[in-house]
Amino acid sequence: MAATEKGGIKILSDNRQAGHNYFLLDRFEAGLVLSGTEVKSIRAGKVQLKDGYALIEGNEAWLYNAHISHYSHGNRENHDPVRRRKLLLHRAEIDRLQGKTRERGLSLIPTKLYLKDGRVKCELAVAKGKKFHDKREAERARTADAEAREAVRRGRT
Repeated sequence: MAATEKGGIKILSDNRQAGHNYFLLDRFEAGLVLSGTEVKSIRAGKVQLKDGYALIEGNEAWLYNAHISHYSHGNRENHDPVRRRKLLLHRAEIDRLQGKTRERGLSLIPTKLYLKDGRVKCELAVAKGKKFHDKREAERARTADAEAREAVRRGRT
């Protein structure tokens, strides 16, 4: 995926499926504990967040199933592509996330991976799963909005 520059933040990966499969309620920024080959591979855009999720375990936040491909010039010290990675959050944020995910049955979904001041950051969203009829309703609203925009555009020309 091509990285884009936006206000000092370079987006490296975007989880577009998250908005389709979940209602995204609240967002948090977290740092990641990574090895050197993981950072080089992420900078090359070889990362996929599609199946990723985060859990709070033992007062620590962990990112699971985020696929970071092997670094092409890595050696035997290359990383495991799907290992769990520690997320760096403040204690108050971890406590708040733990309460939300435990009580209400919400999930933590990674939505973006980006560079901010030379460091890899992950945007987490507190999310509630959409049912099939919710997805169909969202698709109908998107189609109606596109048709309205097209009608307005045609009316101006």
